[in-house]
Amino acid sequence: MTRRFHRYCPALALIVMVSLAANPAVRLGAQNAPLHVDVKLVNVFVSVTDQKGAPVGGLTRDDFAIAEDDRPQKIAIFERESDMPLNLTLAVDTSSSVFKDLADEQRAARGFVKAVLRPQDQISLLGFATVVEELTKFTKKPDEIAHGIARLQGGGGTAFYDAIVLGSERLGRQKGRKVLVVVSDGDDTAKGSNYEQALEAALRNEVMIYSLIDVPIEQSAGRDLRGEHALITLAEDTGGKSFYLDTEGLKNSLMKVSEDLRTQYFIAYYPHNQKPGIDFHRIQITVPGAASDYNVGYRTGYYADGVDAPDGSFGWDLNVFPAIRPPAPSSTSTH
Repeated sequence: MTRRFHRYCPALALIVMVSLAANPAVRLGAQNAPLHVDVKLVNVFVSVTDQKGAPVGGLTRDDFAIAEDDRPQKIAIFERESDMPLNLTLAVDTSSSVFKDLADEQRAARGFVKAVLRPQDQISLLGFATVVEELTKFTKKPDEIAHGIARLQGGGGTAFYDAIVLGSERLGRQKGRKVLVVVSDGDDTAKGSNYEQALEAALRNEVMIYSLIDVPIEQSAGRDLRGEHALITLAEDTGGKSFYLDTEGLKNSLMKVSEDLRTQYFIAYYPHNQKPGIDFHRIQITVPGAASDYNVGYRTGYYADGVDAPDGSFGWDLNVFPAIRPPAPSSTSTH
């Protein structure tokens, strides 16, 4: 028995060495946790602003501290400005409660696309009222996006949470940074998905939500404060931001989103010493040297399991969400 074991030792050692060489992530995990290997790289985009809301640039890896479920983690990747492709979905509430000044909002949306779109990026467009309509699939072509913007039409109720769920599922299949920009008052009248489902869909698909809050009449008795709060917390919990539309309408808010996306930090880590038996892991990121001076924004955590659909679809259950409509054929579309 002993001689046979020694005879196979060289072969066994070769197999182990080849396995480690083929999977560097395993080597990284093994260095940190000899008894439990985690190879999932957790990606987090971080916004840092001062007390006046101005972006803080020039920070380094050493300025940040990161923990998962209160257990310190080591930063594996750090970038000040990421060249990672940006996948952005612009979801516009076209219901009768908020849809106004159509020409100005279309002009602002076209300007935003030109400002934010780089060669490696792609944008899609959703319009939602009683139903959620995909006006433009993901594309790198500004003309196709402009054609979708021109097709925005108002009227009807508001499938707000359905738009968040479907937009997040759609973004979840893309590679790179995933951003959902929502223009709405947050008033959901479709009674399809709910707040908890919308937040979970965004977090599971690693989607950052930017909420552009449209208040039709500021002092109106019918103002939906609950919807506004939902827009704010969805943005905070996913690492995005919320902005109220001012007298300039959509233009200024979209430019603030563009500025924030250009000044984000990218941090990634391999989870080490994880708490067992937890489905949702909470992330904590701080700037210890200026804890009282800076506001740090990032997604609150991630789900340990995935939501990939086994058939390779986007995970849309049309029995639950029958309101989604694909983009109509157009002379400019190549899809």
